[in-house]
Amino acid sequence: MTRHLLLNRSAGVAVPEPQRADDVTVQDGPRRVLKERGQREVFCGLTGIIWLHRKMQDAFFLVVGSRTCAHLIQSAAGVMVFAEPRFATAIMEERDLAGMADANEELDRVVDQLLARRPDIKLLFLVGSCPSEVIKLDLHRAAQRLSLKYAPALKIVNYSGSGIETTFTQGEDACLAALVAEAPESAPDAAPSLLVVGALPDIVEDQFRRLFAQLGIPKIDFFPPRRSGEIAAIGPNTRVLLAQPFLGDTAQKLAARGAVRLSAPFPFGAEGTTAWLKAAADAWRIPAPHFARVVESGRTRAKRALEGPRETLKGKRIFFFPDSQLEPSLARFVTQELGMIAVEVGTPYLNRDLAGPELDQLDPETRIVEGQDVDLQLDRCRAAKPDLIVCGLGLANPLEAEGFTTKWSIELVFSPVHGFDQAGDLAALFARPLVRQARLKV
Repeated sequence: MTRHLLLNRSAGVAVPEPQRADDVTVQDGPRRVLKERGQREVFCGLTGIIWLHRKMQDAFFLVVGSRTCAHLIQSAAGVMVFAEPRFATAIMEERDLAGMADANEELDRVVDQLLARRPDIKLLFLVGSCPSEVIKLDLHRAAQRLSLKYAPALKIVNYSGSGIETTFTQGEDACLAALVAEAPESAPDAAPSLLVVGALPDIVEDQFRRLFAQLGIPKIDFFPPRRSGEIAAIGPNTRVLLAQPFLGDTAQKLAARGAVRLSAPFPFGAEGTTAWLKAAADAWRIPAPHFARVVESGRTRAKRALEGPRETLKGKRIFFFPDSQLEPSLARFVTQELGMIAVEVGTPYLNRDLAGPELDQLDPETRIVEGQDVDLQLDRCRAAKPDLIVCGLGLANPLEAEGFTTKWSIELVFSPVHGFDQAGDLAALFARPLVRQARLKV
């Protein structure tokens, strides 16, 4: 094993950068990116069901998996025993594992029972998971077979949330990529339309819809829609604006349908939201004075809301462990709009096409890490001694026990954080742990 020493000038300290033989440091434009392959600390893609089932109001997510899958989703959702959410797990029992039951017949039986109980379901997702018996089951073919049985009253779509194939937010990417196939083709002579892609809380979606309408963009759709019958037509006249930075597969599927993606930073904070809206305004050739008038009040509110958290965070050093693929965007936000210093920005997968506008605004000396070798990253984190660590639940408590201040990265996905009116709330998520730590010291 070789050990390199890089001087992180923005942090003012020399930080060791250990590497294993299968790790590589590549030159990615003006910056170096460390690509790590080792033990990871992330949730699986099933977690995305927790926010997706709230977004699509007539959809149901049926996980084909083990009791572990059921416990994970129940725990992540915090569902009470008397609640009846729109997700469940078809659990592989001993008879299934022993090969004593026909898996397809068992799946058909479970689906029949589900639809008899919940006839309001219009869109059913069959979600694959990790057990080998599930991997052997062709859920894509099962979805096609069941779709024919229940057509046209019900659409059945398959995607994988397996932890072997996906991490955390990639579950949403896999879901939306599969949903693209259900979208109708737009007419060849249809006027250009804007498709905002990525699951957003309804209140955030409504805010963006009003802003786009005020700008003068006549046709605006959101993907996924709130109801399955509202899936927008997609074609060469579709202009795509991604609201989430982890939707690489979905972006590819949309491009294959002829849709054109608008490149932009993601809508976090005053500056990020302004640049994101500007990408759409430029595509529709909205005059600059009109754009400035439309965004002025929201931008002013956002900048004012950032003033308090900025006083707490300015000059503080932050370290991101990989979790959600939001990390480059959040690092841009905290450094450019809150005055923090990013020591290291880890992300499970770095899609340079999507993250490029964010990376371009980061300090060239900030270390970017794609993938993870958790032991080596912990070594770098301890050596850097950052003021704030953004990490998963599994690492937060041990690091707190060592005296570090942490922020659970999962909160940054579950909370409404996009847009002008949520900028202050997003900043507060970073400031709150430091405020709490200061009070404890007093």
